[in-house]
Amino acid sequence: MASPDGASGVGGSPEETELSITLTLRMLMHGKVTQRVLGLSTKGETVKRIREQSSARITISEGCCPERITTITGSTDAVFRAVSMIAFKLEEDLGAGSDGPAAGRAPVTLRLVIPASQCGSLIGKAGAKIREIRESTGAQVQVAGDLLPNSTERAVTVSGVPDTIIQCVRQICAVILESPPKGATIPYHPGLSLGTILLSANQVRRPQHSW
Repeated sequence: MASPDGASGVGGSPEETELSITLTLRMLMHGKVTQRVLGLSTKGETVKRIREQSSARITISEGCCPERITTITGSTDAVFRAVSMIAFKLEEDLGAGSDGPAAGRAPVTLRLVIPASQCGSLIGKAGAKIREIRESTGAQVQVAGDLLPNSTERAVTVSGVPDTIIQCVRQICAVILESPPKGATIPYHPGLSLGTILLSANQVRRPQHSW
């Protein structure tokens, strides 16, 4: 999810430490939404603008499957700027189908893809951490109970107006930066056949809870 970019940041201020970190954030988006919001149907003009104005590196997975992974990499500041621009673009896209300002601000939803080994820290003991994030940001946050197919990652859904989503993503990233993934991470790739998942006869799936 994140890695030190050379400097360890030991002895520095939190701001200096944050600047020494390269953050990678993966989001799962519906293919049609990706095309509209990031402008893939217009030669990628929107995603080019977001890259230039945020200074983040943004890549979008290939393929004709219903969902795509949007990967944002850069300094924490650059990544948060890109997330902010995407969130406001999503709100604009939703507003285009409403009846104008009287309809109010429709909630925006982002689905982050996070290694399952980091989700325990995000949820916290008895759900305390995720409850704290919900209360302090006003955003709705839910960690999926099941792994995404053929991976060791889970979807973390964040909903609200763009301002609350940005605060929420910042807090989620702060938790994740403090709790690196444990073991190897098998990233989720949309479109892989569910039939390739094989469970041995002695492999029992325990009930999963969604927070």
